[in-house]
Amino acid sequence: MASNEQSKDRVFLAVIGDEDSITGLLLAGIGHVNDQQKKNFLVVDAKTQVSTIEAAFHEFTERKDIAIVLINQHIAEKIRPTVDKYQQAFPALLEIPSKDHPYDPSKDSVLKRVQKLFGD
Repeated sequence: MASNEQSKDRVFLAVIGDEDSITGLLLAGIGHVNDQQKKNFLVVDAKTQVSTIEAAFHEFTERKDIAIVLINQHIAEKIRPTVDKYQQAFPALLEIPSKDHPYDPSKDSVLKRVQKLFGD
């Protein structure tokens, strides 16, 4: 179990998603820019390079102020090996659906690990 020490300064969500998902979450109030002018979100469109998505994923998972990283599942598919390798408790990683791409439980790396743990 993760100690309170590991999680006490983790107060923000980070999001890697399409424009509609990011817009909705920003309207809900998750947007933040830290002292180093780093945003806690990345808008991904058809022109966004995979290397940019991976760089944002690594940045968000290494930041000590991020508690949860949300990523649209269809975007996680673009960096699936990187997402599958990630196994830290903090920040927690959650794959979410988008307006145009429904959630597919068979592709979710966290759900796969849970099913493996319970022998399903």
